[in-house]
Amino acid sequence: MSQFDEYCSLDGDDNGNHEHPVVNRHEVTEADRTSVNSNVPRKTVTPGVGEHRLQYNYTFWFSRRTQSRPAITQSYEDNIRQIGTVASVEQFWKLYSHLVRPGDLTGHSDFHLFKEGIKPMWEDKANRSGGKWIIRLRKGLASRFWENIILAMLGEQFMVGEEICGVVVSVRFQEDILSIWNRTANDHMTTSRIRDTLRRILNLPPNTIMEYKTHNDSLRDNSSFRNTKLTV
Repeated sequence: MSQFDEYCSLDGDDNGNHEHPVVNRHEVTEADRTSVNSNVPRKTVTPGVGEHRLQYNYTFWFSRRTQSRPAITQSYEDNIRQIGTVASVEQFWKLYSHLVRPGDLTGHSDFHLFKEGIKPMWEDKANRSGGKWIIRLRKGLASRFWENIILAMLGEQFMVGEEICGVVVSVRFQEDILSIWNRTANDHMTTSRIRDTLRRILNLPPNTIMEYKTHNDSLRDNSSFRNTKLTV
């Protein structure tokens, strides 16, 4: 067990509800107007005195497709906003505790948690040779699964060095989708280890279908997810 796991053991129920205060959706989307393409310099985030440092700094992002505008007119860069960056366990919980839970979001929304300096885009230099594991969830599971996967990532449970880039939870109308991004799609030993760790930390049934999609494939078909069957 890492220092992160030991320090952040949870006392909530099995539904991922730990009585965190929740800000409204407007506050989340407006929390930081800096877009993915912004060149505004940001102050370096460091742990406070006595805080428990994470192995990497991580940045939260949020994106939401506006229903009043046609999807074709909305670029990904226009919709994604940076919420904040954390460098310690304490900073993570302070920010995370004020975010709306994925299960409370509606429509076409995404939360992203990526290592600082890596944009949640296929074209980013850290992502372009990589891919992601995809798990489709029935409604009602997203909040708990999202919390479990980000705690595992911050706690370095995947044991694949610097391969992990970040994780995403995608809220859709009829399902939710969880994905974890890594740097090297053709490293099958690493992708297999990520898959097996996901099965363990999420306690997935043996028959759960997990799809791996490279970012090159996403660029070719301009789609994050194939039209696969709901699996969990």
